[in-house]
Amino acid sequence: MKHFTTILGHEIRMLLVSPSTYIAAAFFLGVMGTIFTGILESYSKAAQEASPAQVFFQLFWIPVLFMVPLLTMKSLAEERRLGTIETLLTTSVSTTEVVLGKYGATYLLYLLLWGSTGGFFYILHRFASDARFLDPGPLIGGYLFIAVSGLLFVAIGIFASSLSRSQAVSGIVCFAALLGLIIGVPGLLQLPALNSEMFQPVKSAVESAQVIEHLGDFSRGVVDTREVLFYLSGTVLVLIFSILGIEAKLLHS
Repeated sequence: MKHFTTILGHEIRMLLVSPSTYIAAAFFLGVMGTIFTGILESYSKAAQEASPAQVFFQLFWIPVLFMVPLLTMKSLAEERRLGTIETLLTTSVSTTEVVLGKYGATYLLYLLLWGSTGGFFYILHRFASDARFLDPGPLIGGYLFIAVSGLLFVAIGIFASSLSRSQAVSGIVCFAALLGLIIGVPGLLQLPALNSEMFQPVKSAVESAQVIEHLGDFSRGVVDTREVLFYLSGTVLVLIFSILGIEAKLLHS
């Protein structure tokens, strides 16, 4: 792994000079700013039970479904399309270092974009006269959830990018996978078949993968180690699939 930091630094520099990075950032901040403005407008019209931070993070899936594909779809797909990944791997650099370097750079950018939304709450802190608007529990828990869950979300994007030479295909696959994980998994619990005793282990597994429920726990200050383990183990597994997928395609090319 001696080349990991070199690749990571290179990928960070490439992201910083890429126009698509700033397009994604502008789109993300525009969407999140609109959401935050809408939340404040609803509070100005009537009292709300939940704090602004709780409502803000409940809508995390909206930017995630679009931002993660935009940030990751080019990472490995473009390298494969141009044939540069084959050239890179003929050197002493390993597939693991390439995948982890691209993953690390994208994840840091993901954290940076979400961290920039802290400016919304800073402005609210400066001008709001009601301290209840800035309940630290949901705010800290929300950002902690974003950091932990983002490990898996970005890994899924990297894996989707490793499956195809087309950025568009990679983006669509990533979007579909994230949609299934965030929105589709709770829908599986509505299937009558899961209520039978034979499928109880499957039902338990599906219940443990409910991302929306995890957010609720983090927002209440409940950091369940099982939920953290779900994201960490899922991230490792998806990255392993990405590495094996790239190596398999290189062997057959």
